[in-house]
Amino acid sequence: MGLKASLSKPFARAAMVELRMRTSQPGVAQIKQLNEILKSAEKTSFGKDHNLKEGMSLESFQKNVPVRDYEGLKSYVERAVKGEEDVLWPGKPMYFCKTSGTTSGTKYIPITEDSLPNHLISARNALLGQIAGSGKADFVSGKMMFLQGSPELEETKGGIKLGRLSGIVAHHVPNYLQRNRLPSMEANSIQDWENKVKAIVQETVDQDLRLISGIPTWVQMYFEQLLKFTKAETVQEVFPNLSLFVHGGSSYAPYAERFKQLIGFDIERVELYPASEGFLAYQDKPGVEGMRLNIAEGIFFEFVPADKFGEEDAPHLTVDQTDLGVNYAIVITTKAGLYRYAIGDTVKFVCNKPYRVIVTGRTKHFISAFGEHVIAEEVESAIAEVSTKHEAVIRDFHLAPEVAPKKGLPYHEWFVEFESKPKSMKDFSSDLCEALQARNTYYSDLVKGKVIQNAVVKSVKKNSFNKAMSSMGKLGGQNKVPRLSNDRTFADQL
Repeated sequence: MGLKASLSKPFARAAMVELRMRTSQPGVAQIKQLNEILKSAEKTSFGKDHNLKEGMSLESFQKNVPVRDYEGLKSYVERAVKGEEDVLWPGKPMYFCKTSGTTSGTKYIPITEDSLPNHLISARNALLGQIAGSGKADFVSGKMMFLQGSPELEETKGGIKLGRLSGIVAHHVPNYLQRNRLPSMEANSIQDWENKVKAIVQETVDQDLRLISGIPTWVQMYFEQLLKFTKAETVQEVFPNLSLFVHGGSSYAPYAERFKQLIGFDIERVELYPASEGFLAYQDKPGVEGMRLNIAEGIFFEFVPADKFGEEDAPHLTVDQTDLGVNYAIVITTKAGLYRYAIGDTVKFVCNKPYRVIVTGRTKHFISAFGEHVIAEEVESAIAEVSTKHEAVIRDFHLAPEVAPKKGLPYHEWFVEFESKPKSMKDFSSDLCEALQARNTYYSDLVKGKVIQNAVVKSVKKNSFNKAMSSMGKLGGQNKVPRLSNDRTFADQL
């Protein structure tokens, strides 16, 4: 079946109708996912240890299985890594996804034959939703670029293939996409990110690129190298048919103005929410706020109010029990053998017909050095708003506390790499502090109560963020620039 036939408008519309039917009763759809998982789970070591049975009540499941993070599941994972069968899921995992943990070092997240379709079907549905909603499918007739981690895989001691999520998924791109896919496997396998981007630029500069996908930071780097190589003013000059940007991993808002400059116009976008643990949500139609929660593709979700996360009596809500506008920590149970697994992300529902979320931050990644509990969503939206007001263009930024200044009260320090600086750094800093206060009452009270002073904005030299990430061995791929931190670790690198 050819690419055009597979991703045609009628096919896309039919797929979206079928999706709406399967998710018309969210609560029912979710219990169906849980029962499918429990049917397989009862045959595993984990299932036997926790007395898991097909058809058991949600209450019994929650009682028998405590919420865990990676450390809590590690003893089971290590057995599976060594090659033991039927530990978390029947048989052996197809892959282990290698990812970095803030407290656990390297984490090994299983991907099974039953969980892999969650990643593949979700990515497909995101594109079909774009076609069905926009009525345009031009991008399928040209080249599609996927900037991702290396597809080269290692093996665990137990003989199971091991790699980064994007590298694993690269081996399962459907045949009808292969002939239109960029870059080549050879260029994609270059380990050094800067050399990899340069090689990809030279390989793709004369192609009919129509879709590009990746984390905004690294796509930005590709575009900048492309313009440097071609001497063109905008990406549009090089790729006149480029029409769609598929992205995830970090908020787009702070990058919006820079991308408009680079590309030459406001490109249509599809936002994704993939994680090593599962493909959680995706933007299902053009122009909507938030991403559609993946409630019918092998994941059972629970949501814990973020301000109660970790407390013994915290409520654990199903999707149909959630409220709009509340910050929730996500707990998932999947066909990869993750049971009541806290992935560390927080989200907020912005729509419930269908259920759509925005990612607001991490349960452990926030600033509360002074009791302010500032989250990523507040930081990202504040700097996006103030940058627009001051006609500044941001390349990257990081926020850290300065708890022991040599002089005066402690403060928040913003490290900002500008493409175009504001006319007045003083006014920019003042407005940024006010914008964050408007979003966070605790922060506002601390500033007004003179517990902390107004935020300080420090402009850093161009390429500072790339150098800092490179020095930490985290340049490119799926690595994300930390937006905010409770300590000065990344600030010191800058």
